[in-house]
Amino acid sequence: MSHDADVDALIVGAGPAGLYAAYYAGFRGLSVAVLDSLPEIGGQVSAMYPEKLLYDVAGFPAVRGRDLIAGLAEQAGRYGPRYLLGEEARSLAYDDDGRPVVTTSDGLTVRARFVVVTGGIGTFTPRPLTALASFEGKGLAYFVPRPEEYRDRDVVIVGGGDSAFDWALTLSPVARSVTVVHRREAFRAHEALVAQVAGLGIPVITSAELTAGSGDGWIEAVDVYRKRSKETTRLKAQAVVAALGFTADISALESWGLDTGQRRIVVDTTMATSLDRVYAAGDITEYPGKVRLIAVGFGEAATAVNNAVAALDPAAPLFPGHSSDLTVPVT
Repeated sequence: MSHDADVDALIVGAGPAGLYAAYYAGFRGLSVAVLDSLPEIGGQVSAMYPEKLLYDVAGFPAVRGRDLIAGLAEQAGRYGPRYLLGEEARSLAYDDDGRPVVTTSDGLTVRARFVVVTGGIGTFTPRPLTALASFEGKGLAYFVPRPEEYRDRDVVIVGGGDSAFDWALTLSPVARSVTVVHRREAFRAHEALVAQVAGLGIPVITSAELTAGSGDGWIEAVDVYRKRSKETTRLKAQAVVAALGFTADISALESWGLDTGQRRIVVDTTMATSLDRVYAAGDITEYPGKVRLIAVGFGEAATAVNNAVAALDPAAPLFPGHSSDLTVPVT
């Protein structure tokens, strides 16, 4: 049976751990396909905080999310991985030789010698702002991949978490005005972020909700209901960013028959799952002592790939050596 892609390693998830797994599999001389339900690489980093500065990635005192993903893509790109984007991994079967075959949401089939799931939290979708649903794609957005598009606009950001305040800080230098609206008095965001926003003089309206939007085709204004005064005021807004969190779904992966716990995939010390030839790395994994950091995901990705190679070929070394010692990939 022919397949749309036939590779040594299939990486399910194109976030930081997935991109590093693609690099490491290429480093070991393997052909690689990377599958992701999002239309671009980078996972949550690209979708939710591409402009945010990250301070806990080894070797970088500070690195912007977008720049981290660009560097990982360049690193993996040396070995020519094939990207299958906008495709959700749906079902898993095995061929007559015991190789995993994954079928996507669009019916593509990918056969591999082994699979590494690095899907973070699985498929994630933003919680909707129902009052402005008619303006989705017409001024209402849930992510901000390109802040420059908000230049000289009046922006209203809805939410009280880190993402809401991150976007306020990111957009304040380019937007004409930024206002944060939150339905509660208290915030989920880190106190330092809230203080930074306050220090810039960005208005923050609490105990308030957006109840309606108006505009001819594109949004032009929003109505804000203030719970304490029970009054509704209108704000100019050519853009609204709804940072209300998201819902995660790993049901497709659970249908494979994986052992899961707390909506994560249970792995052993080799990053092997309960299924043959299926490994996992990154935030989606669960084991005693798990720490969910990007830096940890990098190590787990390398561990998964190396153990998969050694399991499939007992003659292959578990550790191929340091990249600085090699002139050609080791298989």
